[in-house]
Amino acid sequence: MVSAKEPAIAMSSGLSIALLHCLCLATCLTGPPGPSKKEEKLWPENFTSILNSLLDGYDNRLRPGFGGPVTEVKTDIYVTSFGPVSDVEMEYTMDVFFRQTWVDKRLKYDGPIEILRLNNLMVSKVWTPDTFFRNGKKSVAHNMTAPNKLFRIMRNGTILYTMRLTISAECPMRLVDFPMDGHACPLKFGSYAYPKSEMIYTWTKGPEKSVEVPEESSSLVQYDLLGHTVSTETIKSITGEYIVMTVYFHLRRKMGYFMIQTYIPCIMTVILSQVSFWINKESVPARTVFGITTVLTMTTLSISARHSLPKVSYATAMDWFIAVCFAFVFSALIEFAAVNYFTNIQMEKAKRKTVKSLLEFPVAPIPRERSTEETLTNTDANSNVRKRTNATVQSEADGGSRIDTRHSSIQPPSVAQGSSDITSHSLSASSPNPFTRINASETLSSARATPPAPPSTPILTGFVSQHATAGSPSIQHLLGSRLEQIQTTTPNTLGASAKPSAVTPPAPPASHSGTSKIDKYARILFPVTFGAFNMVYWVVYLSKDTMEKSESLM
Repeated sequence: MVSAKEPAIAMSSGLSIALLHCLCLATCLTGPPGPSKKEEKLWPENFTSILNSLLDGYDNRLRPGFGGPVTEVKTDIYVTSFGPVSDVEMEYTMDVFFRQTWVDKRLKYDGPIEILRLNNLMVSKVWTPDTFFRNGKKSVAHNMTAPNKLFRIMRNGTILYTMRLTISAECPMRLVDFPMDGHACPLKFGSYAYPKSEMIYTWTKGPEKSVEVPEESSSLVQYDLLGHTVSTETIKSITGEYIVMTVYFHLRRKMGYFMIQTYIPCIMTVILSQVSFWINKESVPARTVFGITTVLTMTTLSISARHSLPKVSYATAMDWFIAVCFAFVFSALIEFAAVNYFTNIQMEKAKRKTVKSLLEFPVAPIPRERSTEETLTNTDANSNVRKRTNATVQSEADGGSRIDTRHSSIQPPSVAQGSSDITSHSLSASSPNPFTRINASETLSSARATPPAPPSTPILTGFVSQHATAGSPSIQHLLGSRLEQIQTTTPNTLGASAKPSAVTPPAPPASHSGTSKIDKYARILFPVTFGAFNMVYWVVYLSKDTMEKSESLM
């Protein structure tokens, strides 16, 4: 019985052992879940321990590889906003993300992640390049709401350091071709303390892709951003040789503003000044106003054009254009002065010639017909006529004197003088009827003394007959048949006196009104010259390459 139970016990114990082995194997393959959770809770502690271990014994006063190889700093720039550009200050402003990358083997670590993304507090605890902008006038690092800095450490010790900056940099401008000019505004940066024997700069993505300027980032009003170029140069100083990285931003000025504000007004002012050539030269006030107004307008335009420019000592392209326009306007004013001067000279010459010809023209002497006067006196013996004459002397004396005075005031000088002579002579003579004697003598002498009037003096035509027949009706009644005898005798006398002197009267002076020859020439010369100047000016400057060359391309 005993021998039969032993194999059964042995089999059951073997099965139990096999089951235990299976359970142990399953337990080992699956593993307990407790240890994985415990390991996840230790990750932040691992990062802290990693950072502490990296900074343990780290001296941020020493550059990476101090005393050994040269530290290489790779840079690239992303422009978020470009502009504005100031011509007066010769500077430009832009907002950029400035990135620097270098390797610091002291910051290598072994951890569960590839990159440690840290904030700006870590920046002050490690070494960073002392990069500065050589041509920067003012640079601002943004700190709102926190310092805009990015700091990352890779597992192999590579460090990425990015900051947001607003940079105002100097842009030297040569404004000879203003406003058709172009400029290459540089941005230069490098190390302030480390020479090239200790630290060098390179471009992260190569010279072509390391600087990015999106189209929407350009906020320029007066310029077009054509592109950019990069270069690397070495600058020598007393403390050593330094690597300088340079970016040239190529800008070309827009001409729309200057065409509207300066060029078109100047052209219109010159055209307005040339309108005065078509105004009659006798219109002195109108032409004077044209000249002075256009000169003052050009002066105002030249002053306003200089407000948007620095006070350079050389002339720009716009200055030359304004100067030529001013010369045209001023020449138009001088042209009118010349026209007025020569016109006055011609008028003076004509007056002197007329006076000289009048002086050379012989004047027929005025004969004194005493026989006629005696005949009139002797034949006036009729007592009835004398009585009527004496009776009307008192009533007509005042009226006759007024008539004589009125006629003498409108007589020409020669006739008035002759009449006054004869009248004074007649008044001095004694006569029983002085009124009749005075009027008859004055009428006769006036008719004989008046020469035939030239064509240029129509006012004297018919003056003798008017003077002889004019007067009160009482005078005509008193003279009667004697007045008719005088009027019939006068033409014969005048004809006899005019026959010996066959001298023709001088011609009237020529009229000086109208257009001057200088104005006729100016109407053609000024517009043609101004048009030729504009053609040459615009062809030269628009076909000329006015873009400034960067130093890297020289």
